[in-house]
Amino acid sequence: MVGCSSAGQQPSTEPQPTQQEQQAEQPSTQPETPAEPEKPATPENPELILATTTSTVDTGLLDVLVPMFEEKTGYVVKTVSVGTGQALKLGENGEADVLLVHAPESEKPLEEAGVVINRQLVMHNDFIIIGPPEDPAGVKGTTKAAEALKKIADAGSLFISRGDESGTHKKELALWNEAGIDPRGNAWYQETGQGMGATINVANEKLGYTLTDRGTYLAQKKNIELEIVLEGDSPLLNIYHVMQVNPEKWPLVNAEGAKAFVEFMVDPEVQEIIRTYGVDKYGEPLFFPDAGKSVEELGG
Repeated sequence: MVGCSSAGQQPSTEPQPTQQEQQAEQPSTQPETPAEPEKPATPENPELILATTTSTVDTGLLDVLVPMFEEKTGYVVKTVSVGTGQALKLGENGEADVLLVHAPESEKPLEEAGVVINRQLVMHNDFIIIGPPEDPAGVKGTTKAAEALKKIADAGSLFISRGDESGTHKKELALWNEAGIDPRGNAWYQETGQGMGATINVANEKLGYTLTDRGTYLAQKKNIELEIVLEGDSPLLNIYHVMQVNPEKWPLVNAEGAKAFVEFMVDPEVQEIIRTYGVDKYGEPLFFPDAGKSVEELGG
């Protein structure tokens, strides 16, 4: 009699895993898709009106900074690029939320009157006088801006002014005053009523002199013939501040957005961007970061 071996295997009665279950147990070999960075929550009042001088736009600086601010905060910035005088007027009328301007002597009265608050030093560059390579007024070699303007006036050489109550225009008028000259009404003195970039183009077409911030000149240098004929005089320091329009005077302004923009402009990461902006394209920076400094430290 043949018996059954005690070592013989009986069929398993346990259910076997299905193919789908076996695959599910295998570790995935597909690379995980990196999670997208979380977008900031949309602010309650997302639109922010920034009134600023034309030089921050003409140099391309705000083309870098504004999208960065929008991405970080969720605000949508409407940039109004005008002369500093007009930008300050927009703030004074409650028609802007935040200002980025460069006329300290015009800004201070608004700060003292409580029209603007949280005024912070952001950066500086300088003003220069540019003119035709031939330099018909003989300005080159002059060290004082007021003296340079006197030479231009004495020679009757064409001078192109912005004539728009901007920070640059205010500086120019102060220099004419220092020179003891009222240029208005003279045939050699012409006003464009336009921004810095447009005024440089007019001066270039007519081969005249003009006062400009260095940043806008460097941004347009490759397209014009005009050269720097005077630089380095201490009154030519060009200082930029950012400030909020006071919500206590204008309750409808976007106070939270304005505060966020002020904080953004003085943030170390943004200050580093300002420090290096323009170096790769123009061989030198267009602005110098100044957050945390005083105007006195700059010599202004």
